[in-house]
Amino acid sequence: MADHYYSKRPEAVHERRNLETVLRGRTYHFASDAGVFSKQGIDYGSRVLIEVMQLPVQASVLDVGCGYGPIGLAAAALVPEGHVTMIDINERAVELAKENAERNGITNVTIQQSDLFAEVKHERFDVVLTNPPIRAGKETVHAIFELAYEHLNEGGALWVVIQKKQGAPSASAKIETLFGSVEEVTKDKGYRILKAEKNFRKKQ
Repeated sequence: MADHYYSKRPEAVHERRNLETVLRGRTYHFASDAGVFSKQGIDYGSRVLIEVMQLPVQASVLDVGCGYGPIGLAAAALVPEGHVTMIDINERAVELAKENAERNGITNVTIQQSDLFAEVKHERFDVVLTNPPIRAGKETVHAIFELAYEHLNEGGALWVVIQKKQGAPSASAKIETLFGSVEEVTKDKGYRILKAEKNFRKKQ
């Protein structure tokens, strides 16, 4: 089986590197490695999402497919009175995310390995964030949207970053069928930031 960033246990030879980057005006230090998503630096789509996402300071947040942690840890810094749960199927990514939380002094997080939402199946959140694993296939990506809807509190919001050429139109259509409406918050270099609120239908 090919070794992908969405493998449970990557077999790629370790190639650790240290990254320094600024997200939302704060400097972060990340460790990355082979076998995880965007190992050479924070991918552009994640950056766009991080810069525009709006999170209540007391929010309970879920980062689906957290990788080595940039989205979830940036979110945790934005919700000092809240909590962020970060999940990924990739064992190596999860260990890196834990290390990166410690490196950056971020404590309001729970980071765990999970196949989709398996480890949080009884939990509900105010916000779900995801840069979905496009290479895992449309079925997996759409399952994330469906599960996000189920796990959001009423009034909660799903935030997604996805490239137009990698399925943004079909993703938007799928989210709209679940939530009743979807907003394109911004677009940048082919990336789309989509937002959907769970209570939209009741506003009609």
